[in-house]
Formats: sequence, structure tokens, C-alpha cells
Amino acid sequence: MAPLGASPTDTDTGTKINSNEVEFVEYVSSTPAKSGRAPAYVRNLTPEDRKRIETSLRRKVDTRLLPMIVLIYVMNYLDRNNIAAAKLAGLETDLNLTGDQFQTSVSILFVGYLLMQVPSNLLLNKLGKPSLYLPGCMVVWGVISGATAGCQTYGGLLACRFILGFVEAAYFPGCLYYLSAWYTRKELVKRTALLYSGSLLSGAFSGLITAGITNGLNGARGLSAWRWLFIVEGSITVFIALFAFFILPDLPRTTSWLSEDEKELAAWRLEEDIGQDDWVDSKQQTFLHGAKLAAKDPKAWLLLATIYGFTSAGTVTTLFPSVVKGLGRSNIETLLLTTPPYLIAVVAILCNAWHADASGERYLHIAGPPVLAFISFAIAAGTTKFAPRYLAMCLMVGANYSGYVVALSWISNVLPRPPSKRAAALAGINALSNVAQIYSPYLYPSSDAPRYAKAMYVNLSMSVVSIIFATILRFHLIGLNKKLDRGEVVEGVNSKAGPGSNVEEGEGEEVAVDTGFRFLY
Repeated sequence: MAPLGASPTDTDTGTKINSNEVEFVEYVSSTPAKSGRAPAYVRNLTPEDRKRIETSLRRKVDTRLLPMIVLIYVMNYLDRNNIAAAKLAGLETDLNLTGDQFQTSVSILFVGYLLMQVPSNLLLNKLGKPSLYLPGCMVVWGVISGATAGCQTYGGLLACRFILGFVEAAYFPGCLYYLSAWYTRKELVKRTALLYSGSLLSGAFSGLITAGITNGLNGARGLSAWRWLFIVEGSITVFIALFAFFILPDLPRTTSWLSEDEKELAAWRLEEDIGQDDWVDSKQQTFLHGAKLAAKDPKAWLLLATIYGFTSAGTVTTLFPSVVKGLGRSNIETLLLTTPPYLIAVVAILCNAWHADASGERYLHIAGPPVLAFISFAIAAGTTKFAPRYLAMCLMVGANYSGYVVALSWISNVLPRPPSKRAAALAGINALSNVAQIYSPYLYPSSDAPRYAKAMYVNLSMSVVSIIFATILRFHLIGLNKKLDRGEVVEGVNSKAGPGSNVEEGEGEEVAVDTGFRFLY
């Protein structure tokens, strides 16, 4: 961006351009001749030097950011879903839960989770300090998770679960926004997949940890195994959070351990990729501004419908130990059998994400995996035989989530700027799509064991929903790209309001501005 008070320069003619006439121009890395807006440091780099320095910068950020956010997400999911393992370790019996009380204890977490996601993400965008905000939330949810061990009544369990969801809501949508503030569109899918692999690794570890605690700590100091489960996992969460305060970066312009030149390059990479700096004025950082922009964009609603299908079908993992228990094995064997499906899923999502980034294609990587998920749910609904049913379980998790991860990164690809809009969209879509988590536990009553046919039929139907709406969005993006090719106005990409207009409210004449940006699909 040109400094305040300065006018950008046309690099072909050397003439000054009136900054009032250029509201939003798109530059991409494939057109270095148009880098007149670039900081002096970036302009003076040769292509070879820039590639080398940018690779070094990206590696530095990857090293500090990715391992820690994956580890935190492992704990986020462990603390959220360990109640399913706690059920097998005696929680339901010790607290005298009856009827649907256990299912309500599972689903109540997502009420708090949904309520807090959008406000939390917009607050994170406003503060610009993820290295403090996210680990701070982690400390709080770790304490709450550990405190769940002290529950003696159904009411106490409900209170702990609701508050846990309220605080945990900050993390996942916050991380999606966090990643989109550091990486270009073509770098984002792999890193989103790495982040989400944390949730799947937690599913794999959960069974192993619970099996170990059930065998080794049940009855220690007079506490049941399920109480030790919450104490151990909550303590680990707090311990990791203390390190995260010192390891995580903030945003490109506010990270203290980057040099000024590195900050300039980190910010410019994103501006060059999308066409607008992530660091905007306070007016565009407001809570309502971003939410209003996202709500008005039809692409956000198509993304919501697509991702809702994935999250609804993926709710099978919330009570996965109970589903696997239907194979007729002992509690310990059941916990161990939950591990392979999650490990297979990690490989599946990383491979799908890597190919999506390498090819630049999005639609087939999103709509293809639900086809396999559909088949897996159909097999699980139709048989109780060990081999085909367990094969279906090994496939359904990876098939569903490999498409889901690419769909999540599609949000930042399709709704990139301004950052307040992106933050609101990431949190809002994630929150609303997780409404399925509130009712899904009731699809798995003990009376439906071992097949849980009703739940499986709902899941396969939701896989179809994802395919349908991803297809609609693809054709919509094709149409928008054709408009861009013709030089027509596309809201939020190549338009600016005319003189005297209210940009925030979207009023005033719109003018098409030349742009190199095209939607990925």
C-alpha cells in the first residue's frame, strides 16, 4: 500500500494516479510489472532473492505456528469429546444419568460453542494478538475440563459442559482466521488440513489414553477412571498453553520476532495475492461491519450449506466409541479399535489437501470424498458383520473430513477481504454448521445399537447435501469469473463506490476496476 498522503504511481507511464480513483486494485504474483504499490524493500528484490527470502520467511512462520496450533487443537478436541470415552469409563453410572441425560450433556457444549464463535473471532480480529488471546482461552478451557472431574450431579455436568463450549469456541474459527492472515490462497489448504489433523489425532489418542487410564488409574486415590481422564487431560492442556504464549506469532505486521523487512514482505504477499492489505482502518475492523458484509454475500450461504452437510455427517465421531462398541467387543478393545479410523483419516485429509493445493482445483476435492462417505454410511446402516462394518467405519471418517477441510479453506478463498468480513464468515459458517452437533447425540440412543441405522441414513443424506451445494457454488463462481473476464463489477472484488457514497453501507455508484483476481473452484 502507498503511504498515507502519497499517490501511487503507474509503473508504465511514471505518472501519478489520483488515490481517490483507485479504491481496490488486484495484483497477483504472476504480474511483477504491476508491483508499484509494493514496499521499497520488496521492489528492490530480484525474483530469485524474493523467492529465497519468502521461502525462508514461510519456513520460519511454519515452524513457530503449525506444530503448536495442531497440538493445541489435539487438546481442544480431547477436552471436548472425552465425555464419550468417559461414558465407557463409568461416568453415566456414577452420576446416575437416565434417559437422554447423557445425550443432553454432550449436546449442551455446542450451545455455548455456537454462541461465542462469531463474537470471539471478531474480537480476535480487533485485538490482533492471537499469541495472547488463543493460549489465554486454552488455559481457561483446560481448567474447566479438569474441574469436570469434580461433578457429582447431572446439573453440575451440564454447567461444566456449557461453559467449556463457550470458551473452546474461540479456537478453531480463530485458527482459520489466523492461518488466512499469514498464507496465500494456494498455501492455505495444506495448512488447514494440518490444523484439522489435530482433531483426528485426538480421536486416535483418546481411545489409547482412556484405555491406559482405565487400566492404570481406576480407583487411584478413591477416584474413578473417568474422573482421572478429565484431570489428566485438563492438566496437559494448561501446561501446553503456557508454552504457546511464547511460541505463537501474532499477525504479519505485529509479530515482534520478525524484522521490519520480513513484516513488509509477509504483509505484501497477502496483498499481492488478494489485492488488499489485511491491515485496514478501525472502521473496517468493527464487529457489525464484517458480519453485515458476510451476511449479504450469497457465496457465504452456499458455503454454509456445503459445510453444514459435512459437519452433520461428521457428527458420527462425537459418539464414535459407542458406534464402535456395536461391533461387540469389550470396552478396552472398543477404545483401541477407535484408533485406526482416525489415523486413516489423517492420511486421507493430508493427501487430498496436498493435491488440492498442487492442482489449484477445489470442487472435485470437496464434492468427491462425500461419495465415498455416502457408500460407507450405507454399508454401516445395512450390516452388523464385523469386517464390512469396521471397514465402513475406517472409511467414513476420512472420506467425510477430507472434503470438509478443503471446504473450510474455500471460505478464505471465496470471501478473502476485508479481514472483518473474512473473520465473521469463518466464525459464522463454522458456528451455524455446528448446529448439527446439538441434535446429533439424540440420533444415537442406546436403543438403536448396534446398527444406529437412523443416524447412518441421516449422515448419508447430509453427504448428498454437501455435493449439491458445492456444485451450485462452483457454477456460481464460474459465472463470477466470466464477469471479471468481461471487466464487469463483482461486489467485493473489483468494485468501488462512486464519489460521495457510503462504502460501508454499500451505497453509491459502483465502478469496475481492472483486476487479476479470479475465484478458485
